[in-house]
Amino acid sequence: MRVRLFRLVAMLAVIVCALPAAAQQAGKLREPDVIYVPTPQEVVEAMLTLANVSGKDVVYDLGSGDGRIPITAAQKFGATAVGYDINPVRIKEAQENLAKANVGNKVKFVNADLFEADLSPASVITLYLLPSLNLKLMPKLKQLKPGTRIVSHSFDMGSEWPPEKTQDVNGRMIYMWTIK
Repeated sequence: MRVRLFRLVAMLAVIVCALPAAAQQAGKLREPDVIYVPTPQEVVEAMLTLANVSGKDVVYDLGSGDGRIPITAAQKFGATAVGYDINPVRIKEAQENLAKANVGNKVKFVNADLFEADLSPASVITLYLLPSLNLKLMPKLKQLKPGTRIVSHSFDMGSEWPPEKTQDVNGRMIYMWTIK
């Protein structure tokens, strides 16, 4: 009995040790660039309002965290929405929030690297990323179809691409650009 138990424990140890390597080989995503800090709900609604989101829009939230922006876009503005996050824990949390929100037919969450995502279906992009990440993303954003609106919480795109609109939401700045 002890020999069988020892063999079982040894096999489990080998499997557990092999899992990280297997995950890496299977294309495990890199570590997140930032820690998750949720956007306050009043800022979420102001961002979507500033972008004039409607039921005709497809909103992409890059770094979607707990899913509040895509869920609000669907619930309050009638939009279809997609949230991208590299952290599987955040995706799980977003899926749980989506299950409670009754807009599952209008929202989906994707565990992927936002720098590798196809953003072309979006008519609105929302961001709450660090300035360095906004700058890294800028060339990809500038390639989107004309009329696409981009709204960022707290951080702009630097002097190279000044926003066309800004708004102070109780001490939190939001910035908006429209692709020409």
